[in-house]
Amino acid sequence: MRKAGQLGLVATRPPPGVAGSRVLLLGGFQVVDGGAQVALAKGSQRLLALLALHGRPMRRVLVAGTLWPEVTQNRAYASLRSALSRLYGMVREAVEVNPSDLRIARGVRVDFRESQALAHRLLDAVDQPLEGADLSGAAIAALSGELLPDWYDDWVLLESEDWRQLRLHALEVLAGLLSAAGRYGDAATAALAAVRADPLRESAHAALIRVHLAEHNQSEALREFRRYQDLLRAELDIEPTAQLRKLIQPP
Repeated sequence: MRKAGQLGLVATRPPPGVAGSRVLLLGGFQVVDGGAQVALAKGSQRLLALLALHGRPMRRVLVAGTLWPEVTQNRAYASLRSALSRLYGMVREAVEVNPSDLRIARGVRVDFRESQALAHRLLDAVDQPLEGADLSGAAIAALSGELLPDWYDDWVLLESEDWRQLRLHALEVLAGLLSAAGRYGDAATAALAAVRADPLRESAHAALIRVHLAEHNQSEALREFRRYQDLLRAELDIEPTAQLRKLIQPP
């Protein structure tokens, strides 16, 4: 079972039955209650994932239309009622149901939203101090997961691309911060996570090359540049930019 995310804020007064509950969207969908995974029907999974993804109240008509866009409004409402009826126990308490809207309960932790908050803290690090956990192996892991992989709904794909861009920028910043702190192993891990997420992204390779140079490993920096150069030539028939080339050229 995939490990739950550790970062982020927890509601101080969660509703009864919700404390210790988590919805995991990164790396695959899971609902965890006190460390135990909760089984859900597919329709209920999609409902909970949508509400967890948005984190704010959503009109019932929007929820039904988003989850069942290919059917009539009446059938979409019927499917929504069915999905809600299949929620039981802790999972039922994890959804706040009102006459006009639905939302994920405020005490439920969502790994995606915690990782989003982490990414924004890293990107705003110049303007606000970071927490100790923001510069940790757990932070790297929190930024390394894809959002609902193998889910191909339009509402998932749009959010997935936004998350990919956000986490790539955050991983590159994290690599620089860790390198500046002399934590070169963690810095390289963060940069490599960005490279794995998008092997053709030059700024990710630049972050890794900078880590090698900061550690005075010029041969590693040159090797990384040549790997990236070979990849670009093979995949796109182009060369790295002059800015990247300058990194490995002697002063």
